[in-house]
Amino acid sequence: MSPVEHAGMRLAVGTEHDFFKQVVAYSKKVRIFVLSKHQANTMAITEKQLIADLKSGLYKPVYLLTGEENYYIDRVSDYFEEHVIDPTLRDFDQTVVYGRDVDMATVVSTVKRYPMMSPIHLVIVKEAQDIDVRQWDRLATYLQQPSPQSVLVLCYRHKKLDKRTAAYKAIDKAGVVFESPRIYDNQVPAWIVREVSAHGRRIGDKAAAMLAENLGTDLGKIANELSKLYPLLPEGGAITEQLVEEQIGISKDYNIFELQKAIGRRDVVMCNRIVNYFAANPKKNPIQMTLPLLYGYFLKIMFYHQLENKSDAAKVLGCAPSFVQDYAVAAGNYSLGKLATCIGYLYEADLRSKGVRNSGNVTDGELLKELIFKVIH
Repeated sequence: MSPVEHAGMRLAVGTEHDFFKQVVAYSKKVRIFVLSKHQANTMAITEKQLIADLKSGLYKPVYLLTGEENYYIDRVSDYFEEHVIDPTLRDFDQTVVYGRDVDMATVVSTVKRYPMMSPIHLVIVKEAQDIDVRQWDRLATYLQQPSPQSVLVLCYRHKKLDKRTAAYKAIDKAGVVFESPRIYDNQVPAWIVREVSAHGRRIGDKAAAMLAENLGTDLGKIANELSKLYPLLPEGGAITEQLVEEQIGISKDYNIFELQKAIGRRDVVMCNRIVNYFAANPKKNPIQMTLPLLYGYFLKIMFYHQLENKSDAAKVLGCAPSFVQDYAVAAGNYSLGKLATCIGYLYEADLRSKGVRNSGNVTDGELLKELIFKVIH
């Protein structure tokens, strides 16, 4: 993501002068946008509710698992595949197909088949988004009178099925639509805390922030990394920064999270140490990942500046309450004007990292060193 892109919006940058003029006003717009996204980012039915219904034997004729976040789609799909039909009967009454290999006529024909040994016939269509959208009207027709002895599960990953289509409306009426929206970066640390708690362990705010900053918003990737840590801990044990460093390879002292804190304090020595580490390990700390994270950090400091009630800071910034003091310190060290200038430096560094306005063979490490020097001085 370019530093001039954030939360689905983009600055219309002409000259650098225009850019500086827009930043402070833009930060207010982004704050409203992020809050509205956070409030709207809820599922009509949650994964836990859906699975609880299945455990109770409450089945619908059709389930649409759709959205941009694949993690929950896969978890629900896995539950269907592993728990609905008795393992000894799956060869008879459980069918799993992939969208790239079938058309909707075949899916409908399959789901109309009566079960042989089980109370129901389960049909799971993985990668259902690969089925030509023009064929989905066949499904709408079938759902006018669906088979009471069949359950169809459609895994529509990476995006949402258009709600205006006849198929979506028919699914919504006859069955269950489970939407799994993309999670935003400010929600990831809290998600990690909940996920770890669900596995009977604990994790501190700093360790959760380290994972979030370095692994991004791919929940499947994060869950996979966490799964490496659970066996190393007893029930109720804590995932520490030390454990994250040893097992996942994220330095507890030299990471983007610690760089942000050092920038906020204007700690020249610590900033230089971390930037030198980044420059020496460019594959682990690519500048293309560092710049957007710093951009988000400066925006959050802007938000803190504009808060009338500072007690709302944790909610607005999407961080643990224990981190609010760090933003308060940073806001004391950086005025809104200075923050706008810093974002301008990010914009310039982003262009230069892509070969624009970059004369000579300046490395990404050298660009980052120059950027941080300008920011903290």
